[in-house]
Amino acid sequence: MRQNASNWLELADKVWNFRRDLLTPAEASDLTGRRDELRRNLRDRADAGKLKLAIEALEGALRRAGGAIYPKSSLTEQVEFFLVAAIVILGIRTYFVQPFKIPTNSMWPTYYGMTEENFPPGVEAPGFARQVFRFLTVGAERREAIAPRSGEVMAQFYETGQMAYTLRNGRSWLVFPAKLKEYSFYVDGAPTSIRVPVDFDAFDEAMAKTFFGSEGAFAQYFQQSVREGRLMESSNRASDDTTELQPVFTLPLNRVVRKGEPVLRFDLMTGDQLFVDRLSYNFIRPRVGQGFVFRTDHIAGIGVSDYYIKRLVGVPGDVMEVRQPTLFRNGRPITGSPIFDLESEEVAPYGGYTYADDIYSPHSPDRRAEYLRRNQTLTVPPQTFFAMGDNSARSSDGRVWGFVPAKDAIGRPLFIYFPFTSRWGIAK
Repeated sequence: MRQNASNWLELADKVWNFRRDLLTPAEASDLTGRRDELRRNLRDRADAGKLKLAIEALEGALRRAGGAIYPKSSLTEQVEFFLVAAIVILGIRTYFVQPFKIPTNSMWPTYYGMTEENFPPGVEAPGFARQVFRFLTVGAERREAIAPRSGEVMAQFYETGQMAYTLRNGRSWLVFPAKLKEYSFYVDGAPTSIRVPVDFDAFDEAMAKTFFGSEGAFAQYFQQSVREGRLMESSNRASDDTTELQPVFTLPLNRVVRKGEPVLRFDLMTGDQLFVDRLSYNFIRPRVGQGFVFRTDHIAGIGVSDYYIKRLVGVPGDVMEVRQPTLFRNGRPITGSPIFDLESEEVAPYGGYTYADDIYSPHSPDRRAEYLRRNQTLTVPPQTFFAMGDNSARSSDGRVWGFVPAKDAIGRPLFIYFPFTSRWGIAK
């Protein structure tokens, strides 16, 4: 009862501090009198009966003087609770630990971006119950295009052999505006499409596996079609935000489907979601070999405001060079992480570090990498860092867009918390 009385006195002090300038003299006198009476009984160690009567008297005064402070409705309490929780969470995210989701596979196989699990003809896709389980445990989401009629399947491609798409304005989690890539197939001329996140880069792989068994087989078919003149010139809309039409080529995919059958079906697997330490870099310098999260705001070669994760390979003054498959730092094979050794020895699935000659920017497809080409060195300027992806042959990294300003270093990855795969746990 004494503990209960202390809690009521704390509430009375709160009401008094918030409301005393608005109270009438009678209300102020009533509240202070009842509050002093309970405090006196508590100090004199009165019995439970007296404390209970004093609490009830104080509670009546609080009801008369409390306004919006007391009594509170359940709605007010819920709003206050969630508001405080949101402030705490934002504080933790800003200054201590922040969750990030990896969208692309530039750091594969250390960290996974979005990938696909394909279900070509003859392969049974997981049913509803298993699909729900897979969504909860590994973030799998079904994507499929259903044939609107029976007939031959065709699709549009760029001259590079990649399947053409249109950038659509969509929603993430049905709420937040997001850009989506829409890929379309044509069955006897009727379209059917699939939309995927703009960072998903495995759609061509799923298409090639479904229609030709492998990416290599599709590449041969595409090149043969070019030689034999089977590509039909066409065009499609580049984006919802423009009326611009981009040149594409229509190509039959050597497959006939029946109405209602899946033209293409796969599960889109979520990228690794991890916690990033935002505190350490306020006190210690980033170390070569660490996973390295940074903002892109001030990197001209990227052109968008975002967060990237790569591996830190160079600090101010370092001289960098690639001698395939090894990355050299200051004239010696780079050290600081076990990943460097796996790359240098090409221990599968790590493929080693590659020259930048054939690396292109995903933001400007015509722009080739400028740094660390064959027989080229670079020196990391002051107040900057140099970062590269572990999936060197398919990573748009510092070789394309240059150096990361030191002020934009965010932190290092701590823990992969989703999906629940063998990678779950301490980040490498």
